[in-house]
Amino acid sequence: MAILNHNFSFPTMKKYLFLFAFSISFTFQVFAQDDAAELAKKLANPIASLISVPFQNNTDYGIGTFRGSRNTLNFQPVVPVAINENLNMITRVVLPIITQYNVTGEGQKQNGVGDAVMSAFFSPTNSKKLTWGVGPALLLPIGSQDFTAKKFGVGPTAVALKQFNGWTVGGLINQIWSIAGDESHTDVSQMFLQPFVVYNWKSGAGVGANMEWTRNWKASRSVVWLNPTLSAVTAMGKQKVQFAIGPRFNLAAPDAAKADWGWRAVIVLLFPK
Repeated sequence: MAILNHNFSFPTMKKYLFLFAFSISFTFQVFAQDDAAELAKKLANPIASLISVPFQNNTDYGIGTFRGSRNTLNFQPVVPVAINENLNMITRVVLPIITQYNVTGEGQKQNGVGDAVMSAFFSPTNSKKLTWGVGPALLLPIGSQDFTAKKFGVGPTAVALKQFNGWTVGGLINQIWSIAGDESHTDVSQMFLQPFVVYNWKSGAGVGANMEWTRNWKASRSVVWLNPTLSAVTAMGKQKVQFAIGPRFNLAAPDAAKADWGWRAVIVLLFPK
């Protein structure tokens, strides 16, 4: 995955985009269209009945007063479980692994693991017009010293989407409140909202975007990112994978946390039934 590089530039990004475009054209030749199209459709659906292991890497530059940089690798496995013939439970974990420079102070470096968020969506197996799922979200205070709220939290989460003619349009939301933990740390009341849109071709290639809005109600602060991506489904030997890449735009954040720009690269290991 990406390594922080203070000399990273737009020409470098163009090189990565060229290589990614080449990988998409290679996908056209080596992967059966029907399989690729079906996998791409399922991947656009956060609650599809598909085991997947995404590694989502976000690298951001020009953060705050000291023009810092941060690399966040989100490990986020998705495992569906059939409750019965009419109901699935889709479990999802997001575990961030973080390295940052010059964010908290000039010459300062921190690295470690952030707190994990675990979600379970209960979703009907035969949704015809609208696919949806609801369930609990848990904040697990397992992060290292620099990146933990030291609070156990819980709240609701939901997702809804519609798929038609290659398009997937929908949104995901959760709200977490702390209910236990270190009393010396501030209580948690945080919302995460993610609207998304994706278009997939029959080859399995796709283009899309999502917006990620995190709202800290206790501090009355919001962080908003816009993430457009290009994606492709292919195979590496017998292992089916999806690749995605694109820029990141920090639309809103407190001055001390706002970044100039960033980029996202994703590798998803797929385990279809």
